[in-house]
Amino acid sequence: MSWESSIKGFKSYLQIERSLSDNSVQAYIRDIKKFANYAIPLKLNELKIQRESISDFLAELKDDGIAARSQSRIISGIKAFYKYLIIEDYIKYDPTELIESPKVGFKLPDTLSLIEIDKLISAVDLSNKQGERNRAILETLYSCGLRVSELTNLKLSNIYFNEGYLKVIGKGDKERLAPIGGRALKYLTTYINEVRNHQTIKKGQEDFVFLNNRGAGLTRVMIFLIIQKLATEIGLKKKISPHTFRHSFATHLIEGGADLRAVQEMLGHESITTTEIYTHLDKDYLRSNIIDFHPRS
Repeated sequence: MSWESSIKGFKSYLQIERSLSDNSVQAYIRDIKKFANYAIPLKLNELKIQRESISDFLAELKDDGIAARSQSRIISGIKAFYKYLIIEDYIKYDPTELIESPKVGFKLPDTLSLIEIDKLISAVDLSNKQGERNRAILETLYSCGLRVSELTNLKLSNIYFNEGYLKVIGKGDKERLAPIGGRALKYLTTYINEVRNHQTIKKGQEDFVFLNNRGAGLTRVMIFLIIQKLATEIGLKKKISPHTFRHSFATHLIEGGADLRAVQEMLGHESITTTEIYTHLDKDYLRSNIIDFHPRS
């Protein structure tokens, strides 16, 4: 065995047995390669490495100023790597067993108010040939709470116009049905009929909903840039991304009294614990309203 072959096997394990998305697999491999780059010059064999060597590596990360959240992610990747080696019976002892992650403060995701979302969408230049597309993108993100990868991979064949649903392929290729609101469906239909249907589409891209000027699917970066440009135009001070629309979607549902289990289903969260972060957001929202409007505050 060598670091190279171990990492190759680990990658296959993540893809096949754990069915992780490409982005998750790349993140794990990137972090374990960082550890390998530390270990190889010190002639540390991945099958014989001791806990002390891993602790030294983590101490070096801390000295380099790597944030606690990033340290935690790297530790998670190393732990997964050694779990794989145990499963495959390459090692008997897990050197990461007593390794603890640094304490990470609870960070609530940024959200947008409904007024801010309306301002962003209203700022879309509909005289531009990509205006209808960009409006449909923002409306779909907010209406369905999609991840950006789910939006870029959305297929025409997965839109059920009459029923008002999208079939979404989420993390680990898990499918779910996401309801889509009437306004988003209206603008999506307008984009498809009046813009997309008149484009020359690249071979192999015929089923992708959102296309660039060259008739190919949009990238995650392109969606990010569209949102950043609109935020700048309206003078929005918050740091936002496509994921902010997903957070806002969930937060507004919880604030409106939606059932937590229903929100979990719509977001495609495997565990309801992940969805519960939005109940914390709701408590902050309620507290700020009490402070602002209660006569004794």
